[in-house]
Amino acid sequence: MGATSEFLARFPRRADGKRKWPRELGAQVVVETFIECRTVNAVAKRYELIPSMVSDWRRMARQGKLVLPNLDGMDFVPVEIEAPAPLAQPLPAASSSTIDVIRGNVIVRLDAATPAARIAKIARAIGT
Repeated sequence: MGATSEFLARFPRRADGKRKWPRELGAQVVVETFIECRTVNAVAKRYELIPSMVSDWRRMARQGKLVLPNLDGMDFVPVEIEAPAPLAQPLPAASSSTIDVIRGNVIVRLDAATPAARIAKIARAIGT
């Protein structure tokens, strides 16, 4: 932590107690959250920052308001996006006075006044 404290000493506090962080530092911290696979909390702790500051810098980077340094040497994992699964067929509309017990293609529609024990027995019966 000693080296970090010396690093922070280069950025003195303003009269209101806050520091004016250079954008380059923000970019460096954001990149560290990506390259070293550390959490925002871990990186913030390392630099004696509050995690929300690091999160703000990450948001600014996503919005293009904070330019990140060259990321040479950073490995990315290829990503494939699957086609969305087809939507399930809509179930027949049930009135508010019924309870539907559904298992696969089997639908058992019961009166809403059916006792919970009876519903449980039916659910177990169609589940096997």
